[in-house]
Amino acid sequence: MAKISKMIQARRKPKFKVRSYHRCPLCGRVRGYLRRFDMCRLCFRQLALRGEIPGVIKASW
Repeated sequence: MAKISKMIQARRKPKFKVRSYHRCPLCGRVRGYLRRFDMCRLCFRQLALRGEIPGVIKASW
């Protein structure tokens, strides 16, 4: 879990546009962020396995 202060800081509009960065809204993780789903890879996997993300299924072949 990320620091709450860093999560709040990421939500604010930065002084310059290039200083903005993506952070998972669920856990606050910075790395492994999936823009399409607006969450990190760990939260994505957890929710996908539970079937809470529509249209996402586990691959098997």
